Amino acid sequence: MSSINIALLGYGTVGKGVYKTIESHQERLQQLLGKPVKVVAILVQDKTKHIIPSKEVLFTTNFDEITRIPNLHIVIDAIVGKEPGFSYLKIAIEKGCHVITANKEMFAFHGSELQSQAKKKGVSIGFEATVAGGVPVIQTIKQLLQVNHILKVEAILNGTSNFILSNMRIEGTSFEETLQLAKEHGYAEADPTNDIQGYDAFYKGMVLSQLIFQKQPSVEEVKRKGITNILAMQIEIAESAGLRFKHIVSLFKQGEEVHCKVEPVLVTEEHPFYQVEGVQNSVSIATDLLGNIQLQGPGAGMFPTASAVLEDLIQLNRTSIVEPSFKEWTDSSETSAKWVLFCDTYQLVAFQETIHVVDRIHKKAVVVESKDEVIASFQSAYPDIEYYALKGPYESKVATVSV
Repeated sequence: MSSINIALLGYGTVGKGVYKTIESHQERLQQLLGKPVKVVAILVQDKTKHIIPSKEVLFTTNFDEITRIPNLHIVIDAIVGKEPGFSYLKIAIEKGCHVITANKEMFAFHGSELQSQAKKKGVSIGFEATVAGGVPVIQTIKQLLQVNHILKVEAILNGTSNFILSNMRIEGTSFEETLQLAKEHGYAEADPTNDIQGYDAFYKGMVLSQLIFQKQPSVEEVKRKGITNILAMQIEIAESAGLRFKHIVSLFKQGEEVHCKVEPVLVTEEHPFYQVEGVQNSVSIATDLLGNIQLQGPGAGMFPTASAVLEDLIQLNRTSIVEPSFKEWTDSSETSAKWVLFCDTYQLVAFQETIHVVDRIHKKAVVVESKDEVIASFQSAYPDIEYYALKGPYESKVATVSV
């Protein structure tokens, strides 16, 4: 019986997870695909840092060796950064190989080009693992929402940031202490910039934007804010009012423009993300027929990501799916919304005439209602004030604090 031959690019956490899962789930893969699935080559940067998993596998630092393998069917990209993954996948597609990638940064910037090339060559490209790890967001949108129009997507797409915000609230620790704990648990890299400054979530948002709207906003137009300015005191104040910090990606289309925001917000108890804790990811998809659909699960790690890669493998030769459809988002709350402002008492007096105060939840925090542009101009005038969008139904729960 002939086999489905795979080359694996990268042998770090994701690459090892893919290899181990192919080995452990070989019987199930054969049932689904009708053939054995065989990793015939692994590309690494430094062979001295790895143990060769099998003598039958070509273990190499030279991608050209992989391109010369006869009957190579699939190339799986498990490396990071825009390059060399983009160049490798272009070559693989040109040779007629199907490709699967877990590289979110590369696919955020080059996914459209790769998909166009794959279509011309008559091969498939899978990218489930680029967005929410083991949470099947891509396949849900591509296969299960073909009649529904997508209105808006909100998502927690970075487990590191979600863990930090959850743990700061539960343990009462500082950002720096909790970040160190995240590193100790393996949830944060030695350089956690991509996670805590929102770049990782931004890449994933751009992948979703291209999938849903067939276009992306320009990088300059995306609001991206990390979680580094959130203080333990602010989390404590928010908790006393029944609110929790979450780092959320928002995607919607108005007119001809796709809007993408990556920012920390405060959610009420009624919001679907209120109970999403730790390293979990969650995606809420607003549709015209079903209403809101929420998917939740582990967003990173060896086996959740491997699961996403192998689910893509099963789908590669399936009938092509119609592109997702969408409608313009028209919720009035996008033009007039609630915010929580953290500021001192004397500062409250300065803006009471220009911004409607809904509730004073603490002597250093108020809930206000205002249009985005008013809040933006207010922030320019008072740069020392931290403000966060408030999502979910809100009613005053705390006695008014006098100014």
